[in-house]
Amino acid sequence: MTAPEWLASADRDSLWSTLAVTVAGTGISGASAVRALRSLGASVTAVDAAVDEAGRQRAAELQALGATVVLGPAASITLPPGTQLIVTSPGWRPDSHLLAAARAAGIPVWGDVELAWRLRGPGAAPWLAITGTNGKTTTVGMLAAMLAADGRRVAAVGNVGAPILDAVLAEDPYDVLAVELSSFQLHWAPSLAPHAGAVLNIAPDHLDWHGNFEAYAEDKAAIWHGNSVAIGNADDSATVGRLARVDARRVTFTLSEPAGGQLGVQDGWLVDRAFSDQPRQLAVATRLRPAGAHNAANALAAAALALTVDTRPEAIAAGLAAYRPDGHRNELVARLDEVSWVDDSKATNPHAAAASLASYDSIVWIAGGLNKGLDFDELVRMAAPRLRAAVVLGECRRHIAEALARHAPDVPVVDIGSTETTGMVVAVQEAAALARRGDTVLLAPAAASMDMFRDYKHRGDVFAEAVRALAGRG
Repeated sequence: MTAPEWLASADRDSLWSTLAVTVAGTGISGASAVRALRSLGASVTAVDAAVDEAGRQRAAELQALGATVVLGPAASITLPPGTQLIVTSPGWRPDSHLLAAARAAGIPVWGDVELAWRLRGPGAAPWLAITGTNGKTTTVGMLAAMLAADGRRVAAVGNVGAPILDAVLAEDPYDVLAVELSSFQLHWAPSLAPHAGAVLNIAPDHLDWHGNFEAYAEDKAAIWHGNSVAIGNADDSATVGRLARVDARRVTFTLSEPAGGQLGVQDGWLVDRAFSDQPRQLAVATRLRPAGAHNAANALAAAALALTVDTRPEAIAAGLAAYRPDGHRNELVARLDEVSWVDDSKATNPHAAAASLASYDSIVWIAGGLNKGLDFDELVRMAAPRLRAAVVLGECRRHIAEALARHAPDVPVVDIGSTETTGMVVAVQEAAALARRGDTVLLAPAAASMDMFRDYKHRGDVFAEAVRALAGRG
């Protein structure tokens, strides 16, 4: 069955009760899409390959809402008869059988972000949107804290926090939404046009999903579509080149002294020269949490977004002072015998690991995990002068070890052969034997976690537990 003509311009008041929708995935975003569509009267079939106990429980909850739920491997392949629209969870690849079949049949494929954008009501809260290879969650947290300090009712949503559809359809409306968007979400949101969008950085990542770097970068740049203000990182060449093509007011941020139209760092302060006729100080750069130059850049991006909705400068400072970063982001776990142990398990790609490694002077590096089609040579070349030793583990450990042999041949390397979770405990013990006074033992894996752990949080927790065990043993 073909999609009705009204779907191209669908909004909250459209004839959803006449539509047959397939929702791909029954996790957090998929469940929120089912709830939203059923509240509008749409006929919904939810599909998911998962057949474990958690999957069956989710299915029962969605069936109670009136949705049909199909589980099992075939559910992710076969297009349900009569489907007129697919709303996909962000992790589903464009080349998956179900989505490819939909495209071949001329059936639109949206993500939950696209659906949320379509369902905004009259006078909807402005969306301030953030993407980038790294730093998104920190930046959206900083932004939400600034807006809250300014007295706004704000929700951090999208790739973080509550499902974006729940926020858009909340009975008590928000004043503004701070929206973190991954490249996956942007890929499936063709009509999204936030009030302001910021790109923090663009470096190779998720190439296994997007196919190549250009496709990945163009999905990131889609956040600037329809902006009133488009914001980008002046210190990131991949971002600058794409921002130059955007038809909107363009604002950049830099870690250098800002020129007109920029935010930057001057005399130890975050300074605005984009939204004020005269340079104005916003916050003390050295007081930011988490520390590091990359987090000063994140704070500048958040401030730029906040200023697009006339946030008071003093609220920007107050928000940054109140902000508490999530765990596993350059988090100091312990100091033992004048050695610092730092958990940056969230550094799941080389670009993130590079920012982390640049923050310390003498490093015993714990690295490795599940690679996403990325290269480690440039990372190791940059970090080599700071490395005193390395411990590698996980699926891609040999790739990192080979890069170390090429670009840092004098750095001792210990290879942890175990692919069990306990391999992290062994890695911590080996790092302790290598570390000297004044060193930082840094978990900055430069790779994903799912080869040995549930997720990056689990990996960081196991690292921290192993470090605390060292402290107890001492």
